[in-house]
Amino acid sequence: MSPARPAGESGGTTVGTAPRYAVLGNPVQHSRSPFIHEAFARQCGLPIVYERRLCPLDGFDDSLRAFAAEGGRGVNVTVPFKFRALELAARRSARAALAGAANVLKLDEPDGWFADNTDGVGLVRDIEQGAGVPLAGRRVLLLGAGGAAAGSLGPLVAARPAEVVLANRTRANAESILHAHAAWADRHHVRLQACGFDEAEGTGAGFEIVVNATSSSLAGAPVPVSARVLAPGALALDMMYGPAAEPFLAWAREAGAVPRDGLGMLVEQAAEAFLVFRGVMPLALPVLQALRRDIAEAAAQRGA
Repeated sequence: MSPARPAGESGGTTVGTAPRYAVLGNPVQHSRSPFIHEAFARQCGLPIVYERRLCPLDGFDDSLRAFAAEGGRGVNVTVPFKFRALELAARRSARAALAGAANVLKLDEPDGWFADNTDGVGLVRDIEQGAGVPLAGRRVLLLGAGGAAAGSLGPLVAARPAEVVLANRTRANAESILHAHAAWADRHHVRLQACGFDEAEGTGAGFEIVVNATSSSLAGAPVPVSARVLAPGALALDMMYGPAAEPFLAWAREAGAVPRDGLGMLVEQAAEAFLVFRGVMPLALPVLQALRRDIAEAAAQRGA
């Protein structure tokens, strides 16, 4: 069954007049968001134009405003601009406000730019539906305290694991995110704990789910914690994908964990973002399957 088209919208829009969207970040050339959102658009019969935009590290505001002035209707925001994206919005969803970060900005709102955060719902869907691992009652280790981790913590807590430990190189940054989520965690009866990377192993028995939300994969840096944090058969998920994720996935395999890259999360959070942009929830699974085929074919061609 195909997703329904919003009332009053036609599938006959020409590409030249199709709504424009983009992913903004630094780096951004690796992003598969254009592939994903264009696939959703075809599936739903709602043509779009979707591009990548590399923003200077000190030029996100100008890049965003320029895209809006050109008629851009919405953006996905990736590293390292998710905290700033929230600050620039006139309105924000409850989940973006809880996270203190936004990965989605809807620019065509009459009351001003609207910020949302779909990272966490994408992560939870991929863990529970994609990987088939229930979060309820589990111990979860979340690595990193950037925008991706901040966006993921609220939905992770809502899935009612027994405990979430947030580990970061700078412990104070992890503590700041946990403080913002303390009341939410109390409401869901979930224990929260912050620690440095070197302290993660000492926070208790092994973790059944470990999520890498650091930028270590993009930077080619080693996994920042010991494999001893993993419980036997743990799920170890890197939010990155492709070559960037391989060191973490190899680390997980060597430790006897179940490795998973971030493609499932990427597609699931994008489906939620497409709903924000266009008012339609697309089907994520066929797009994920197509994306994995595309990546495999590209890798085969490089190796030929």
